[in-house]
Amino acid sequence: MIESSDSAGRGCPCCGPRCGSPLASRRAAVATLTALSFALPFAARAGDWPSWRGPGGVGASAETSVPAAWDPKTRAGIRWVLDDPGFGHSSPIVAKGALFFTSAAGNSRMLLRCDPSTGKEIWRHAVLEAPLEGKHTKNSHASSTPATDGVQVYTSFLDRKKVVAVAIDFDGKEVWRASPGEFHSVHGFCSTPVLFQDLVILNCDQDAEAYVLALDAATGAERWRTGRENRVRSYCPPTIFDVSGSPQMVLSGSKTVASFDPRTGKRLWVCDGPTEQCVASVVLGQGIVFVTGGFPDRWILGIDPTGSGDVTKTHVRWRTNRGVSYVPSPLYHDGFFYVVADNGVLSALEAKTGEFRGQKRLRGDFSASLLYAAGRIYAFSEEGEVFVMKSTPDLETVAEISMGEPIYATPAVSNGTIYLRTWKRLYAIGG
Repeated sequence: MIESSDSAGRGCPCCGPRCGSPLASRRAAVATLTALSFALPFAARAGDWPSWRGPGGVGASAETSVPAAWDPKTRAGIRWVLDDPGFGHSSPIVAKGALFFTSAAGNSRMLLRCDPSTGKEIWRHAVLEAPLEGKHTKNSHASSTPATDGVQVYTSFLDRKKVVAVAIDFDGKEVWRASPGEFHSVHGFCSTPVLFQDLVILNCDQDAEAYVLALDAATGAERWRTGRENRVRSYCPPTIFDVSGSPQMVLSGSKTVASFDPRTGKRLWVCDGPTEQCVASVVLGQGIVFVTGGFPDRWILGIDPTGSGDVTKTHVRWRTNRGVSYVPSPLYHDGFFYVVADNGVLSALEAKTGEFRGQKRLRGDFSASLLYAAGRIYAFSEEGEVFVMKSTPDLETVAEISMGEPIYATPAVSNGTIYLRTWKRLYAIGG
């Protein structure tokens, strides 16, 4: 195991198959769509960005016509701008010619559908009317990114102490509503739905009886539930990978990094640490799971996911406390992991060894996750600065753009367009 240390980075203080019934037909459609999305590489889904960090949940687009620069002042390179009717840090998603995002205004949490070509609002659905929960200053009341399988859109919010998951069809009609349990955290709520086959998976790590569960995508009925023994708040959307031909759902948090079978919820392996609370999703590259976690301890781990049981002493291939990110999720591209720390330190690490091959400091603080597209890495600061760099370890700067408004939401990419959400607006850039 390789280990290195440094003081770069900081911890955030806190985001029946033959049946001909309509139900069976819907279930079959959902299962087929999502099973194919897992079995095929994300390049086969060009034009769709259906969930948190796009196909596979890894923040990478296969598109090559994504813009490298634009000008918010003159609107050069910007196709349209939509004023946000509320406020939220969730990401937009795009599928089947429809763009969706969630927002909160007053006591209302809503899902909006827009035309991705024009920005015109098609409909908005009030998903929840409830008092606003307490939260961390960097959180919002609409932080969970929705997910879609091309049949329905799945959202999650907090109704006082209860988690509420809701499925809405593309016409804006509610299909089902489920309340799988309570959620308790002084930092507020964020549990982004993750889709696998015919399941909607939610991570409810919290300061109480914590759990990860799966709901039936067609009905909202609970399919499985797995307890999380350490009962510590964390906000990591699970990431599902193909490891040796089998699916693994990996997430950090609850003082562990753990892998589960997304079909059943059975835990496959667990690793202690690297810290108590985590926000960033994990990524996979070169057979290594890249984990970054930042409060109260700061560690990055490279874990071999082929083990079983407790792999703490057997499958951690390398670790470091340099350039650790607490909130922004990392990237993998062409043999390297890229990660931006909350304080703006951007690093390139060799996936196999964890060795640092490049590092630079960007201006500002960071909450939005990194984006890869068209051979470039995009980083988005809380102060509204966009940094565009070549996706090579030397991290050569391509462009720097000031949006003039804070950015906390991670963008989406679809059909050559970057959909970038600021505190006040949603921008369609390029395309």
